[in-house]
Amino acid sequence: MSFEGSTLIDWVAFTKARTELGAGFVRILGYFREDGVKSVAAIDAAMRAGSAAQMIIPAHTLKGEARQFGAEPLADLAEAIEEIARDCVETRDTPDDALLHVARLRPLFNDTLALLEREANPLAERRPAGGFGRRV
Repeated sequence: MSFEGSTLIDWVAFTKARTELGAGFVRILGYFREDGVKSVAAIDAAMRAGSAAQMIIPAHTLKGEARQFGAEPLADLAEAIEEIARDCVETRDTPDDALLHVARLRPLFNDTLALLEREANPLAERRPAGGFGRRV
């Protein structure tokens, strides 16, 4: 997968978070990884159990943490799952409408996390967007 020109991350928000978090950035990104893995697993388990109520908190958590790093598509997907789950709790219904969203969640989380970690790696080679002989 090529990350050049990726729309998975809002790079302005990512850079802002990196600047604001300073030396703690990598540690906070590690928390995002840990929490995200747990949230995705919890959402999967809740979907299999047909429990909308059990989806709400992990979807809400994933949404907020994803937005912090500029991972807007992931945050939007988690928000959609959260909204469906909240509606289902109110109507006392099963979260069947969330199935397609939940199916997309893990691959999107993995792709997003890989991109964030690649950019956060202090050993990653950084090249200017244009490079020698190329226009930006």
